[in-house]
Formats: sequence, C-alpha cells, structure tokens
Amino acid sequence: MSAVTTQETATEAAHETAPPPAPPGRQARLRRFGYRPAPRAGLRERLVPPYPRPSRRPAALFGFSPRAAERLAAWSAWGGPLLVALVAGLLRFWQLGSPHAVIFDETYYAKDAWSLWQFGYEGTWEDGANERILSGAGDVGLSLDPSYVVHPPVGKWIIGLGEVMWGLNPFGWRFMTAVLGTLSVLMLCRIGRRLFRSTALGCLAGGLLAVDGLHFVMSRTALLDLVLMFWVLAAFGCLLVDRDTARARLAAALPPDPDREGGASPDAYVAEGVKLGVRPWRIAAGVCLGLAFATKWNGLVVLAAFGVLAVLWDMGSRRAAGAGRPFAAMLRRDALPAFLSTVPVALLTYVVSWTGWFATDRGYHRDWARTEGAGQGATWLPDAVRSLWHYETQVYDFHVGLTDGHTYESNPWSWLVLGRPVSYFYESPDKGEAGCTAADGCAREVLALGTPLLWWAGCAAVLYVLYRWLLRRDWRAGAILCGIAAGYLPWFQYQERTIFYFYAVVFVPFLCLAVTMMLGALAGPPGVTERRRLVGVVASGVLVLLVVWNFVYFWPVYTGETIPLDAWRQRMWLDTWI
Repeated sequence: MSAVTTQETATEAAHETAPPPAPPGRQARLRRFGYRPAPRAGLRERLVPPYPRPSRRPAALFGFSPRAAERLAAWSAWGGPLLVALVAGLLRFWQLGSPHAVIFDETYYAKDAWSLWQFGYEGTWEDGANERILSGAGDVGLSLDPSYVVHPPVGKWIIGLGEVMWGLNPFGWRFMTAVLGTLSVLMLCRIGRRLFRSTALGCLAGGLLAVDGLHFVMSRTALLDLVLMFWVLAAFGCLLVDRDTARARLAAALPPDPDREGGASPDAYVAEGVKLGVRPWRIAAGVCLGLAFATKWNGLVVLAAFGVLAVLWDMGSRRAAGAGRPFAAMLRRDALPAFLSTVPVALLTYVVSWTGWFATDRGYHRDWARTEGAGQGATWLPDAVRSLWHYETQVYDFHVGLTDGHTYESNPWSWLVLGRPVSYFYESPDKGEAGCTAADGCAREVLALGTPLLWWAGCAAVLYVLYRWLLRRDWRAGAILCGIAAGYLPWFQYQERTIFYFYAVVFVPFLCLAVTMMLGALAGPPGVTERRRLVGVVASGVLVLLVVWNFVYFWPVYTGETIPLDAWRQRMWLDTWI
C-alpha cells in the first residue's frame, strides 16, 4: 500500500471518528427554542413552493381510515375557508336591519346609491328625507336636480344593488356590504393559505377577520370603506396567484437538473431572457384596483404600492432562476407589461365607472365644458372628459381642504392602539323603552371599534413581520407590510385634514395576516420537538380564544343591542371611546 493511500485512509478514518463540528453560537442558542434549519429545497420548489401534504393524524384520532383522511384533507382546502365564511356571514346578516335608522354617513351613501340607480347620477334630497324613508312613505323627497358629491360612484352602485333587491330600507342598503364583508373573509382564508402554504393558517387569518369588530361593523353599515377594502384585498389575491403562475412558467422554462429528478438548474440566459406571456391574473388585479380607485381615491395609492410590489416579485423570481442582473432583466422583460396590465386598465375601469354620469346630461358639472369652461384647458379632449376632469379637480380641492372639526376625528398615530373609535349610532332609552329593564336606564350603540385584543396583538405582529422582512428577507412579510403601509401610511401626510379611525378597515385583512404569521411562528416551524410544538400551539390557541371572547364581549356595542348603562360603561375601557 502506498504512502498516499495510507494517508487518505487515515484521513477518512479521522473524519469518520471525529465528532461533528459544533454549530455556531447563534444557531446553538436558537436550537434550544426548537429551531431547526430547513433543508435546502430544489430550484423548482423554491420558485413555486408546493403545498405540504396534510397530516393524517388529526383525522385518525376521530377514527377515519387513511383514504378517508386523505379525502378530508383535500376537502379542507375549500371546505375550511367556506366554513369560516359561513360563520362570518351568519354573524354579519344577523338582524342586519337593526338599528332601524340612518346611521352616521349612511345619510349620504345610502341615498346617493338609490339615486344612481334611478337617474344614473346623484340627485338632490329634500329635508326630512331620512324620516320619510324610514317610515316607508312612497314619496321619499328625491328630485332630478344634480347634487355635488365627493366620491366616485362604484361603491354607491354596489350599495344600491342591495336597495334594488330589497328596497330603500336599512336591510337593503346594508345588504351588499354584508355580502362583501363575508366574501372578504373567504378570500382572506384562501389568500392566507396560498401565502403561508397552510390551510390551517389561512383559515386562522380569515377567522380573525371574521371576529374583528371594525370589519364586522363596517360590514353592517352602508359606507364606502368596506367596499374599498374588498377590492384592495381582491387585487392582492390576484397578484398572489399571478406570482405563482409566473414563477411556474419560469420554472418550466429552466433546463432540468441532472442530479435531481424533476428538478431544474439555474440558467442565466433563460432567467434573463424568457418572456412570461399574457398574465390574466395581473390584468384582473388592474381591474380590481380600478374598482378600488373608483370607490374612494385612496385606492390610487394602493395601485402604486401594489405595482411596485409586483415588479419586485418579478425581479426576485428571475434572481432565483439564476439571472445575473435580475433588476435589468425585470426592467427589460417585466416592467412595461406590468405597467400596461395594471395602470391603464385601472384608469380605464375608473372612467367606465362614470358611465351613468356620461349617459345623462343632468349630472353635476356634466355640461361645464360647453358652458362656463368653454374654450378653457385641453380643448382637444371631448367635452364630457373635460367636464369630468374639472369636476375631479374640485373634489380634490375639497378633500385636501377638509379641516372642519368633528367629535370623532382622530390622528392616524392612534389607530393601531384604538385611540378614538367612531360612534355610528347611540341612544339612551329609559326603563320600559326599547326593551330596557334597568332602573338606571340603558344604552344602545354601534361603535366602530376593532376587537381590542386583536389590534393590540397586531401591534406586536407588525413589529414581527418587519423583523422577518428586514432581517430574514421573508417575501411574505414584505407583502403583508406593503398592504398595511398602502392603507395606513398615506394618512400621515393629511394630519390637518378631518380623518377617522374607520378608514383603517382597508388594511385590517393585512393586520390579520400579520397576526397569523406571528401565531404560526409561536406554534413553531416544522421539525420542532413535540414539547416545543405543544407549548407553542397552546399559547397561540389561548390568544385566539381571548380574541374570540373579546369580540363576544363587545358584541352589544357592535350591534346596537339595548344593555344596562352600567354594562355599557364597563365596555368603555378607555375614556377616549366615549
């Protein structure tokens, strides 16, 4: 045997008998809490992570056969979200017509919605119209004279659809917001499932949204913000599906990996040069964002934020596929198609939403270009478009100049901690009135207040997803933060303007996703010890049960139930809630 062979044999033996190298200090500390580094997945799996096969153990505990357990797991992908949405719908439609009153800004949107379906534009209502409507009188006091309104028409068209089906009454004008509120819970379950690759976590996110007080109240009130939230969430879901679809196309174009069956090898030429073709889900996102913008103007900020998010996802996809210059590849192959499939589509959707106004000659400022504005501005544009542009500039001036004080206005700094909720309806019935049996009198209130324990946990969850995004480069955390930031941060530049806490309903679904991500981390990643898993699941379960209890506790002030005055005071945890 040669000296070289002897040396190699000795070296191999030394490697076999030597103890494994100690893990770095940071990993060693993390291992004490159950951390196990995830095995490196193949390139195809990294581009489009598969849904893990659900465990059969829960089904086996109830006596199901392995085949039945498999079917149950497959059913749960849609069955679980549908069950959560059913519960959310039952809660939202329960006594939807109560209180039988025009509450808060329903006095604008419920009546404007009815007018749109009657005339195609917002007419003028006589004094005392609310009382006539609630009494069921035939003449509700609506005239053909156009009225000046400051929000686009989509949200009012949607609210009015419920009035067409059920009549001009509280149930009718709240019907469609309850429908959209229920559907948004279903969407969030499916979005959470796709985002986290877990049906359980998806259903948890939807369940948290179902028991959030602000989302619940807004689902039972004819205001525009719930409609805006619905289209923003729908757009996010479309972009999420588009991300998976585009990455699957990219993975399919890569050369196979000779060392891994069904795998793919990174290839700079393919990653930088492949065209991803028509992307219908991105066009659908553009339509949804246009409908959001055509409900309230702050949808335009979401359009910009989601547009940036989409192209950053494209850049990340090409980097993962092996692109040496992923940013340049994204600019060359993805930026222009992404712009064309979202921004022009959204703007066209916005203009089409004004069809009722275009189709009539009586809408507010409809003939401005032919009268006061004759010869002004871009005269090469059609008169109707010039008139709409003039109308929109006036609306913008109104919004930025709205500084009138209001009892329930609040600063956005206070929103996450529930500093100043909005009371939509309040009555103080005496004993013997409205079902009051308390000697000291009672209270009835509809308070737009998020479930406190959920929102306060959400403050910690936002910090957690920020950590996951900045320090762990978790794209899911970045997506959640984008949704929160797009719905929340723009209001900080209008702190002199009269703004309200209920505007926050737009980012409530993303707050629920953040809490879900935090609870998933608390329950523990795959591969942790049974003890660590048990402790994490119990801790997460306790927090979820406390949130549900908190929602039930505040149910009377979400629904306008008659309760003793002392019971109402007990629910006013902060002085600023009164």
